[in-house]
Amino acid sequence: MTPEETARKAAAILDELERAVVGRRRTLELVLIGILAGGHVLLEDLPGLGKTLIARSFARVLGLDFARIQFTPDLLPSDVVGAPLYDQRNAEMVFRPGPVFTQLLLADEINRTPPKTQAALLEAMGEGQVSVDGQTRPLPTPFVVLATDNPIEYEGTYELPEAQLDRFLMRLRLGYLSAQDETDMLRRRVARAAEYMTLTAVSDAAGVLAMRQSLEQVEISEDLLDYIVAIVAATRRDAQVQVGASPRGGLALTQLARGQALLHQRDYVIPDDIKQVTVPALAHRVTLRPELWVRQVSADDVVARIVAAVPTPRTDPTAPPGPPGAPRASGASGASGAGVRGGTAAVTG
Repeated sequence: MTPEETARKAAAILDELERAVVGRRRTLELVLIGILAGGHVLLEDLPGLGKTLIARSFARVLGLDFARIQFTPDLLPSDVVGAPLYDQRNAEMVFRPGPVFTQLLLADEINRTPPKTQAALLEAMGEGQVSVDGQTRPLPTPFVVLATDNPIEYEGTYELPEAQLDRFLMRLRLGYLSAQDETDMLRRRVARAAEYMTLTAVSDAAGVLAMRQSLEQVEISEDLLDYIVAIVAATRRDAQVQVGASPRGGLALTQLARGQALLHQRDYVIPDDIKQVTVPALAHRVTLRPELWVRQVSADDVVARIVAAVPTPRTDPTAPPGPPGAPRASGASGASGAGVRGGTAAVTG
């Protein structure tokens, strides 16, 4: 699949999703980018804002097998990955797969279960496999975890460890709908006279894998790779940050920027693509100094400030080469790109 075909398919997927999910176009775009980049997404916000609906809708529209785990304090690791059971008919041990053996897994309220059970997802999310009873079993492909996290209730909850947070490609916060979107949501509910909207599958598992592969055809120039490294390094030097982003954050930012370029129907990355995905990609990977919690400073705000402070490369992919020594037109966001095209981005001084 070419980047152009992926861009058209992504637009069709988003249009179908919007039939069920009202007023969340940007959130849907980011979740789709995360899936195309081969990662997992953490949806963190208040109850009732549509996190579970988004996960179910993606499974339906992408044509993926779906499973849901409601995380609770008494959930065991074997309830997630499965366990060997004794089969009396054959007098032998038989492995019973857990709900993790699916293509799109909704890990609902993942912070309500103890760290031991949370850690059961680490290998699955990082390696696409689980090891039980001395045997390693691969998971179906694609394998995507969409996890939800309730940030306001602390009774009976367990904070996600940094190791597991780093496994998520991005963290998203939804926020409340606008008054107009909320009215539209109620109007649609009354008009359809049913609890849920019936969505149509736009793709399938093979199609998702092909779309993922097309992401590798999106070009990103050397100066933009340096820009990504500069942003990640800046999180490690900032006075408000105790622990900065890991190298995995740079890899995530690279792939998400390529996915952002595809949504804009381009097969090359510009600085604005990187800026638009930096906060979702890096905010959950940094640990702020403890005193900032009292001042209610969020990691999202700190990362946004860091990005604004890092010098932006003057890259214009549409600039003609021109004669040697001649200056080229520049602009960080001037190359919006009307369509997908090839070619390496020109760097201007």
